[in-house]
Amino acid sequence: MTSDPGYTLTPAPLLDDPRPTRRSTVLSLTGLGVSILIAVLTVVPANFAVGGPGPTFDTLGTKDNEPLVAIAGAPTYDSTGELRLTTVSVADAGSSTFTMGRVIKGWLSPKEYVLPSEWVFGTAEEQDAVAEQSRADWITSQEHASVAALEELGTPVPAVIRVAEIPEDSPAQGILEKDDVIVAINGVEAETYNQMATTMKSVTPGDEVTVSITREGERSDVTVATRNDGAGKAIMGIYVDPAFDLPIDVTVAIDTVGGPSAGLMFSLGIMDKLTPQDELNGAKVSGTGTINASGDVGAIGGIRMKMYGALAAGSTYFLAPTANCDEVVGNIPKGLSVFSVDTLSDAYDAIVAIGKGETDSLPTC
Repeated sequence: MTSDPGYTLTPAPLLDDPRPTRRSTVLSLTGLGVSILIAVLTVVPANFAVGGPGPTFDTLGTKDNEPLVAIAGAPTYDSTGELRLTTVSVADAGSSTFTMGRVIKGWLSPKEYVLPSEWVFGTAEEQDAVAEQSRADWITSQEHASVAALEELGTPVPAVIRVAEIPEDSPAQGILEKDDVIVAINGVEAETYNQMATTMKSVTPGDEVTVSITREGERSDVTVATRNDGAGKAIMGIYVDPAFDLPIDVTVAIDTVGGPSAGLMFSLGIMDKLTPQDELNGAKVSGTGTINASGDVGAIGGIRMKMYGALAAGSTYFLAPTANCDEVVGNIPKGLSVFSVDTLSDAYDAIVAIGKGETDSLPTC
């Protein structure tokens, strides 16, 4: 006797042509190609630079129990809260092993940027010069930050303003000479860099200015035409090298950062330390921006990454140069409030307002 299993076994039909179809062949080859591509992307080095959020540094904080920004020559005051300078960390195939897959991930991430290595670091021959310039900019930004902070607090900083370079297309070509010392403009003495900058701001582009100089110990007046700098300001088209006589000494305990973009946060840190007022009242603020000796805030690179770095460091507020607003809009991380600043005065007013919790009137991007 046999038992009935409840179903019937049916033999599989024989295929008329056991060879693979064109469609199955294409699909198989495509799958193989994708697999090979993925394998290649995970092992082949890529000649790109990948930038992302770098470390942040609290200019009011300490490093190894020493102030990150130390001031000698004037009374300083304790502060609450944080004023963090932000950075971008950049790696390329020459210093960090990563693959094309890592590059594609960077392209897709809002926290990173990807550029050819030469665009960021220059050629092999240029890299030493780029690194040296970055170190020089870092030192110069600290000096300018100190000057701007003191001037904003009402302490004039004397300066000897020497002509450093006169480009060939400058209106001053053939009139001013390298090493001329500018002592007045339109009869207004230029005893400080800020005095000279303020006088030039009152000049209409295209107008002539009377420049009083000393050359080989003798004072004389020359007339120089001005031109538009592209932003509506009058310039003589020259480079100057001011030698400042700072009444304080500022020492920064950071040796792993370069470039000029920390200038704004240095200035704010110095101002906060030199004033008895507790501006921040415990608030955590990050920011970025170049600063010149007259307190103008300039654009920087990598602001998207810096905002993410600020958020990761616990900051809830961020100060961004007005000139970077086009990169800020649409890229602000959730949980971070961003305010735009054009001058050191704007930035100082912002941190005071943040400390008071009165931010509704602060400009944003």
